[in-house]
Amino acid sequence: MKSSFVRAVTSTVSVALLAACGGFTGTPDTTPLTGSSGERALVPAGYGTLAQDEFTLTLQSGPLQAKVTPLAESVIRLAAPDTYERLAGIAGSARTSLLSASNRDASLFLVSFFSREPTVRYEPESLQIVNGGLRYRPTAIHAVTPGWGGQRLRQEETQIAVYAFDRVIDLELTLAVEYEGARDTSWEGILNRLELERARVRGRVGGGAISPDPSETAH
Repeated sequence: MKSSFVRAVTSTVSVALLAACGGFTGTPDTTPLTGSSGERALVPAGYGTLAQDEFTLTLQSGPLQAKVTPLAESVIRLAAPDTYERLAGIAGSARTSLLSASNRDASLFLVSFFSREPTVRYEPESLQIVNGGLRYRPTAIHAVTPGWGGQRLRQEETQIAVYAFDRVIDLELTLAVEYEGARDTSWEGILNRLELERARVRGRVGGGAISPDPSETAH
């Protein structure tokens, strides 16, 4: 049965392009902003080198593979420019339908389901995040690919959506993703990789001004 809170997009999106981490065209915004002291800071976009899989959690549940990528600016700005531009575009398109005026603190994650076998079902709401010892279920889902609502995969098919969770997921704490008995707890290693890349980016821009991440500082 289709979930009542799945909001499908009307435009058709290329599954192959998204799954292969292809980029949007255009030039990333490399102009940093300045924020007040004490706020979590962002490096400017356009200087990262990470591929999406380098900050993505991956689960394997039988023939079904799920990938979960945080869309927080503090993470995606460390991606290579084309990857950043693509992920920022996906997040921006989903944000309007997912974040209500009373729920601006919600955290967004890009989720994909893939199978090499035919006729594999998936349950979107079964995917959960465990953060700082607390378990969270998605409060809203925004479909990116048009077949998402069918909850069934053909062979070699990928379906993609953006998940919203009803609070700011603290990416500095322990984080795990679970789906029907499968669990990925590799976030600590990913976090170390992000910190190293953040230091490299700051070196590339020569210690210039950096901006706060509004999605992680709003309360």
